[in-house]
Amino acid sequence: MHGIKRSRLSSQAEVIRREKEAGKIAVYGSLQAEILTLKKNKIYTPDALKKTTELLDLNPEFYTIWNYRRHILLHLFNSANPEEIVSLLTTDLRLTMSYLQVHPKVYWIWNHRKWCLENVPVGPEDTERWRNEFWAMELAVIEKMLDADARNFHAWDYRRYVLSSLPESFKPPRTALDELRYTKKKIESNFSNFSAWHLRTKILGGMWEGMEGHVVEKQKDAVALDDDLADIDEFELVRQALWTDPGDQSGWLYHRWLIGDHPEESRLREEINSIRELNETEPDSRWCMNALAQYDILLSSSTRGEERNELRQEARGLLRRLGKVDVFRKQRYRDIAKNI
Repeated sequence: MHGIKRSRLSSQAEVIRREKEAGKIAVYGSLQAEILTLKKNKIYTPDALKKTTELLDLNPEFYTIWNYRRHILLHLFNSANPEEIVSLLTTDLRLTMSYLQVHPKVYWIWNHRKWCLENVPVGPEDTERWRNEFWAMELAVIEKMLDADARNFHAWDYRRYVLSSLPESFKPPRTALDELRYTKKKIESNFSNFSAWHLRTKILGGMWEGMEGHVVEKQKDAVALDDDLADIDEFELVRQALWTDPGDQSGWLYHRWLIGDHPEESRLREEINSIRELNETEPDSRWCMNALAQYDILLSSSTRGEERNELRQEARGLLRRLGKVDVFRKQRYRDIAKNI
């Protein structure tokens, strides 16, 4: 009896659920049709703006509605003073923030935040202050989002946008050293943070651009451009990541970037020895074997005689092992071995 009763109740509940879903779909469809008609007729009123909010609450991925919303706002800006424009933009920034808390990876929401920032009024002293307050808020928002999810590449990408777009009047100015400190903090809290490693390559690459090769190599050993960063050895930093989790790709990609295409021989030998030691501890680590094979081949190009043969023999052996561990790329490893 109990089984039958539960079945009937479950069936009734399913009917109720379907009716609710059908009702929601009908409301959504009606609202969508109404707003698309407003858009077609070029209706740019506060009421139309409110309607777009209602629809975006239901579906924040509807990029056509975001575009329409921007057209409405631009039309409203034409008859508004700077304070009113700031108020409208503040409302939209709050709106997008509420959406990002649920949908942190929707491009259209991030794009609308960018649009809001880019449309803050420019002009008298007060509007300049407003602009700086908007950008300062964005930095704070992004830091909170990355504290919550340090691997959210959308947030990292948006952070790069914000930093590159800060107005000249922004105080205090953000420097490359500030960003090095920030990425180091994020990396040390989670070595598998690919986005933080990637941003570090962009920052350091810009700092090293135009330097002579031997100066760059010294900077890799220690970023001595600031007292707070003087003790940062880039290779030591990434080695911590490799030894902590040799199976994570992030650190290995950064290590390969640091090595470059024309490393100093002493540096390359030191790193090969370090990776050989790690490989003895982690013999089945695909990334470890892959890096060691690459560096053996790289070093062999600048050596002669027996050492050259030994390096290439070790590389071939590693590639054979990789073919067994990483069977989906077996043919690739064979092709590389043939060309050694």
